[in-house]
Amino acid sequence: MSNTAPSSDFAALGVPASLVAELRSAGKTSPFPIQAETLPDSLQGRDVLGRGKTGSGKTLAFALPLVTRLSGGTRKPGLPRGLVLAPTRELATQIAAVIQPLAAAMKLTTTTVFGGVSQHRQVVALNRGADIVVACPGRLEDLMRQRHVSLDAVEITVLDEADHMADLGFLPVVTRILAATPPRGQRLMFSATLDNGVDKLVKRFLTNAVLHSVDEATSHVAAMSHHIFEIDGEAEKKELVRTLASGSGRRILFMRTKHHAKRLARQLTEQGIPAVDLHGNLSQPQRDRNLTAFGSGNVKVLVATDVAARGVHVDNVELVVHVDPPMEHKAYLHRSGRTARAGSEGDVVTLVLPQQRGDIKRLLRKAEINATGRRVTPACEVVTSLVGEVAATVPYTPPAPRPERSHTPRRPSRAGAPQSRGRGGRAQTGSGHQRDRRAGARTR
Repeated sequence: MSNTAPSSDFAALGVPASLVAELRSAGKTSPFPIQAETLPDSLQGRDVLGRGKTGSGKTLAFALPLVTRLSGGTRKPGLPRGLVLAPTRELATQIAAVIQPLAAAMKLTTTTVFGGVSQHRQVVALNRGADIVVACPGRLEDLMRQRHVSLDAVEITVLDEADHMADLGFLPVVTRILAATPPRGQRLMFSATLDNGVDKLVKRFLTNAVLHSVDEATSHVAAMSHHIFEIDGEAEKKELVRTLASGSGRRILFMRTKHHAKRLARQLTEQGIPAVDLHGNLSQPQRDRNLTAFGSGNVKVLVATDVAARGVHVDNVELVVHVDPPMEHKAYLHRSGRTARAGSEGDVVTLVLPQQRGDIKRLLRKAEINATGRRVTPACEVVTSLVGEVAATVPYTPPAPRPERSHTPRRPSRAGAPQSRGRGGRAQTGSGHQRDRRAGARTR
């Protein structure tokens, strides 16, 4: 582990002047601890293993050496020179948003690769030539198999949130991808923990890596306040959720299931509190649209399942509410980490029904969170102080009903078309190929 004293200036850490100017224009003048700790080594080309709490500035810690060390190279179709692997589409999109202006300042191009959308645009961008690819493992491996992209020219590989990759079962495909990159390339890995096989990736793919551990793996943000609110039943809980959602600042409400997240977002919107949902049933355009609405501030409430616990990186989220408490302590920490980011303060509330009290005590003990449960009502002082300024309600306008499709009568079969008797003596028409397709669909 390096003991170098951190610098308070990006230029002193070795960041090029053009990037320092780009950072300054974005209001970033002083590096966060994990950036100050890792940049001297990563800018020199060393392999780095970074560990730090969520919201600590890890993206910039690897984006700066990535674009600095790739500047001045030759761009070739289908042969990226920089690769960033991320566990979720949302995180890949937000990483790309951080890298893109820095890359542009160094005359580099970037593109994203992930599933859930058509691969056509991604293939076009790769064929055009991209210096840096930010990718989710599954889609990237698909494109590698189809020979749309090769990793033979990759000089720098970044693996972000490696522990979440392990949680999602991605380590086998991540291992295959890393094995396809040149062994002498630089590797930067960022992970909150080294369990679930992450340590094996470190031993196999990082060479003489420098470990920078800004915080312990179980640490939580010092500026984060934790509250345990006890209620007796679902009716009280519903009213308390509505009150906590009514503030004028950004807040994220976490649910356990996709169905409940969608329903709560709809209920709040109908009550005059505009809300958007984020969960696995949404298409990528829907996810992007809802995240944009939340990130821009047009909507102040995001109702999400655990898909957002790692994937949403939005500053100035002042409140996280565990409407449905998570199943284990890691999920609690990652959900809670959506607030108190980038040096800001934030509050975390967990709503607890009587039958959940024992589970929550055990969860908080594992997470090393010291918080005592208290009985609350929507009107009590601790709740109103968390809500803060109440936002004006927005009258709900039901969506316009979809126009009914005109019914087109089924065309009669061609005269003389052969018919066969199917199950129950019903007539079947059409070619054998069509019948085979229908039969196959029934068996899948």
